[in-house]
Amino acid sequence: MALNDVALASRALIRIGAAPIASFTDGTATSEIAGALFAPVRDALLSAYAWSFATGQVALTALGTPPIADYSKAFQLPNDFLRALSAGTGTRGRGLNYRISRGALHTNADDVVLTYIFRPEEEEFPPYFDQALIARLSAEFVIPVTENTSRAEAAFALAEAEFKRARQIDAQQDTPNRIDNFTLVDVRG
Repeated sequence: MALNDVALASRALIRIGAAPIASFTDGTATSEIAGALFAPVRDALLSAYAWSFATGQVALTALGTPPIADYSKAFQLPNDFLRALSAGTGTRGRGLNYRISRGALHTNADDVVLTYIFRPEEEEFPPYFDQALIARLSAEFVIPVTENTSRAEAAFALAEAEFKRARQIDAQQDTPNRIDNFTLVDVRG
């Protein structure tokens, strides 16, 4: 079952013994805490690993103003951009030298294909990521809701274990990377 942002936050609150919320603006202290912490925790967890369900590619649009130094072109990043994985040109999504600076990608290439982590809708999260996010949210909610630091330490340990488990499951959904154009491999022929 696909869960939305409020349902994910409610499950995290239930895990720490708090009442679930109906919305982030229902006027309760727990809804305010959940509303303040949900988006930053979600984005941090999405950015922490190259999740298969949150990885996308896009051809970037060039900006009119070039960078001041080091590179000759600047390109606009997508609105849902969280983290760059690689950049390339033409039909290759990697191999390009670039720098992300002030909301733009700087490079010397005339066209750029960016491989990046984006922010999918919560309903698109797979179950293993839901569990990792719920565990992390519950760890983040413990101190503001219960004021119990020892319980928070245990919750963060559990959240780290869920994160590792989710990464392992996600990693099994892709072909392992291979080394291209490496001189030591080429010599062995």
